[in-house]
Amino acid sequence: MTVTVKICGINDEASLKAAVTHGARFIGFVFYPRSPRAMKPTAVLPWTRGLSEVIMPVGLLVDPTDDDVAAAVSSGVQMLQLHGNEPPARLAAIRERTGLKVMKAIKVATVEDLSLVPQYEPVADWLLFDAKPPGDRPDSLPGGNARAFDWEIMSGARIRRPWMLAGGIHAGNLSDAVRQSGAAVIDVSSGVEDRPGVKNPAKIAELLAVSRQAGYNPAR
Repeated sequence: MTVTVKICGINDEASLKAAVTHGARFIGFVFYPRSPRAMKPTAVLPWTRGLSEVIMPVGLLVDPTDDDVAAAVSSGVQMLQLHGNEPPARLAAIRERTGLKVMKAIKVATVEDLSLVPQYEPVADWLLFDAKPPGDRPDSLPGGNARAFDWEIMSGARIRRPWMLAGGIHAGNLSDAVRQSGAAVIDVSSGVEDRPGVKNPAKIAELLAVSRQAGYNPAR
């Protein structure tokens, strides 16, 4: 069974074309200035306008102000991915203010981190499970650190919202990631890069080819 893929951190036309051509169903644009993948919302608008209806553009924000949210909305994205420490009430307010879908990233190191899920399920349209940033690195980012967590943690979870798996996934371990976690949707950024912020269209094509062959067990 095909695994649905989000390619996140797209910041050049060649990589966007590769993601679209080879079957990504979500395209992520990073609106977090500290990220090497950061884009200005105004630069993204021509790209979101050109996407087909089967592809959802997503804007990634980290603890955004209202002005940050408004700028992201103006980019033409259809979902906002909140990747910081936003509380549930903030998600609910953003969802009501913008009318867009919202996705909350939950950072995972141990099974105890899933205790946050019930707090966010009522206010998020999607959840995303990513590895916790390394605490010993002052330059670590909220996501995109090429770091995986124990995917088996997700295998017994009962998530009542659609969800994505992220963190350290690439063409070589994608099949293991979906088999161990039960994920039907994955989010990849660093796994299709030559270095942080530099996407490789060939790696995007390879990963999406693997995703078409990778199965998952929806009963897990």
